[in-house]
Amino acid sequence: MHLFFQEKWEVEGLQTVGILLVVCSSLKLMHFLGLIDLSTADSEEDDFELSTVCHRPESMDKLQEQTKFSKKELQVLYRGFKNECPCGVVNEENFKTIYSQFFPQGDSSMYAHFLFEAFDTNKNGSVSFEDFVFGLSIILRGTINDRLNWAFNLYDLNKDGCITKEEMLDIMKSIYDMMGKYTYPTMQDDIPREHVESFFQKMDRNKDGVVTVEEFIESCKKDENIMQSMQLFDNVI
Repeated sequence: MHLFFQEKWEVEGLQTVGILLVVCSSLKLMHFLGLIDLSTADSEEDDFELSTVCHRPESMDKLQEQTKFSKKELQVLYRGFKNECPCGVVNEENFKTIYSQFFPQGDSSMYAHFLFEAFDTNKNGSVSFEDFVFGLSIILRGTINDRLNWAFNLYDLNKDGCITKEEMLDIMKSIYDMMGKYTYPTMQDDIPREHVESFFQKMDRNKDGVVTVEEFIESCKKDENIMQSMQLFDNVI
């Protein structure tokens, strides 16, 4: 993993790493929750254990209709989610704790906050099994446009439909805090701003000071490394 990010960092800069990290960190989260291995025998008991948790998710049949997962896949996902989150929801502090284990060499709290906000679509301060599954359905089974739209939503911190330079800088600083200062101790604090300035200019094609979702998707599609990263989740589960 270290060599992978080092190579991407040197070639494409923090912005490409930022997009890749959305994919790779989600993969880490799935591994942590035990969601990648399908070897566990199929069981119908998950549908009948919902009363034992604080939050009761939708029925598996309904979630199957709303996502791109089969019922068996949803049962595996729910089993892993329930094992790590017995109350049925994840709050932001739980999320930060999980990511601090992924990246013990740095401060992942701000990046975990941004990623939590992306999963917390109802903005109620918690990520339910449904929130988690809807997000994973896009990341794992969505089209390229679906996945890039999801990444755009992560960068669009105030959810106004466009990304400002400051929003992009906040995301990049959070990645730098999580990885750069500790993985690359010789790098200076102004490095994230330099990368953002360069990458933002490439994305902001009409030079109006903001990046729209159309500009974001168009720019990402022209980046070979980002497009390759979109394939990392194919056939994961």
